[in-house]
Amino acid sequence: MCGITGFNWNDPELIQKMTTVITHRGPDQEGTWSAEGISLGHRRLSIIDLSEDGRQPMCNEDGSVQLAFNGEIYNFKELRSELTAKGHIFKSESDSEVIVHAYEEYGMECLDKLQGMFAFAIWDTKRRRLLLARDRIGIKPLYYYQKDDKLIFASEIKAILEHPDVPRKVNQQALYDYLGFEFVPAPETMFASIRKLKAGEYLLYEKGEARVSTWWDMTFRPTLTEPRERVVEEERDLLDRSVKSHLVSDVPLGVFLSGGLDSSALVAMMRKHISGRIQTFTIGYKDKSFSEVEYAEQVAKYLDTDHKVLTIETMDQASVEKSLWHLDEPMTDLSAIPLMFVCEEARKHVTVCLSGEGGDESFAGYDRFKASKLDRMYSIIPGPLRKSIISPLVGKLPDQAQKKGAINMLKRFIEGSDLPKEAEHLRWQYFSNADQDAALYQSGFKSAVNMDPFYRIRETMKTCDAQDIVNREIYLDMRFMMTDSVLMKVDKMSMANSLEVRVPLLDHEFIEYIARIRGDWKLQGTETKAILRSALDGMLPPNIVRRGKQGYSLPVKQLLRDDLKDYMIGLLNESSIIKHTMNMDYVNTLIQDHLDMKRNNNHILWALMNVAIWQNRFNVTI
Repeated sequence: MCGITGFNWNDPELIQKMTTVITHRGPDQEGTWSAEGISLGHRRLSIIDLSEDGRQPMCNEDGSVQLAFNGEIYNFKELRSELTAKGHIFKSESDSEVIVHAYEEYGMECLDKLQGMFAFAIWDTKRRRLLLARDRIGIKPLYYYQKDDKLIFASEIKAILEHPDVPRKVNQQALYDYLGFEFVPAPETMFASIRKLKAGEYLLYEKGEARVSTWWDMTFRPTLTEPRERVVEEERDLLDRSVKSHLVSDVPLGVFLSGGLDSSALVAMMRKHISGRIQTFTIGYKDKSFSEVEYAEQVAKYLDTDHKVLTIETMDQASVEKSLWHLDEPMTDLSAIPLMFVCEEARKHVTVCLSGEGGDESFAGYDRFKASKLDRMYSIIPGPLRKSIISPLVGKLPDQAQKKGAINMLKRFIEGSDLPKEAEHLRWQYFSNADQDAALYQSGFKSAVNMDPFYRIRETMKTCDAQDIVNREIYLDMRFMMTDSVLMKVDKMSMANSLEVRVPLLDHEFIEYIARIRGDWKLQGTETKAILRSALDGMLPPNIVRRGKQGYSLPVKQLLRDDLKDYMIGLLNESSIIKHTMNMDYVNTLIQDHLDMKRNNNHILWALMNVAIWQNRFNVTI
């Protein structure tokens, strides 16, 4: 795992500054290379081939192809053999060099050959062409700035901001989208002048022009027709092969074990290939409704792992601000800071960790999939009765301190049901509504942005070929939400601690197979991940196989009423971005209602706090 930087002119001093600012992504080695029309930078976290031979930027035999690469290529040995047979000469044992020769041999089609997670830049000297590419699923990020004849790119926005001419102005449309979805959907970022490649996209820059194209998308056709038992068997075999391929490493390797189904499945598969101790890590809280420690410990004992638990007592301002600096832009996933903590703990023992991201998206594991299904029955009730009686009554129920609970779940279900159906199942992952928008934003802000909250969802669904509702919702999760929320969080929080995190459940061959499974085999009645649970029967304790989704999000709603109360009030009343775009009387009403436990406003308050912290940390202007 590494970090890359670059731009389309020769400036050794600037490329050095850009590369140094992301040292945390690769503390083991640094490399820069500049020539006419190009500068490339690289920070290396050594995982495969720890020698100096793996140093980047890396070139082919005659130096005509130069590479800066972030990620891992899991099929590099097979590709190396294929390319060696075609006459290519390798000078290292690294997976990076395979990309150089694959591009040399296959050109743009080299992307189809790669199994792994990656974001890379290739400078083709002969064609005077720069290729920037991001992996199919979007596990690794890649940002860029383009204006006139300048193109600047990097693994993190903060590196691009090292160029003094890059403006630090807030993207008002992104701000609106973020406050609803709690992340900034690609290709936008919270900086008005900086963009990010979407998952499965590449940018080709030549002759002064940049062209962005999609090179991979998720398809659900044709649907598998084999018997369910055969599909379960093939699914299990593919997952096993994916986990095995993700174990390739020349440094110590562990796994995050939450006690949920996905992470437990990884440990079970790892146990088939590792005879010695497996190092596992989990997070716990004092509030048991936010903690899964007992389940993680049960799995650790069942599979005989060397298990470590990090208990989080509270949260301080320094940790919140550190997380925002590493995230580059606000992204209000409540598990981001706990993940940063557990990555810090894991890095004391290992350099690589496997993690279970992707299972909830590809197998319909989130509560929002169930909510969508239940809403189709709830919608039978006449609209006026739902809107004028049920919603107001449920809205008056007091917020409960625990994470879920019957009242909290009911309130969230009704809130999502009241949103337009065009939002699909993401109605239960959207944290605003028309009434709040009307009260929150100033008139000038409203006139400057597209206040249609779900236009991006409609755009995303234009490319979906799934026929059933569940698989259409899975596509939306994976191609709209997961990359810029879940995976962005994992990349930034792990790299903050120089830890590589691998996600075997998002291996593209595994994903391509799972996509073709019928939706009702994934969400069976109200049982989420039904076909994955079938594949894991006998490999894990029965109560783990049948467990529902919990997650390890931070208990923010209580922290805002206690430890972070004064910090919140100060931030929200001092930020110039908030004061110039928001109705401050309404903001303070949100604060007071939350403190009085009239409503749980933690999502909008935490989101606004992150905007204020981000503005301060990156000196952003309105």
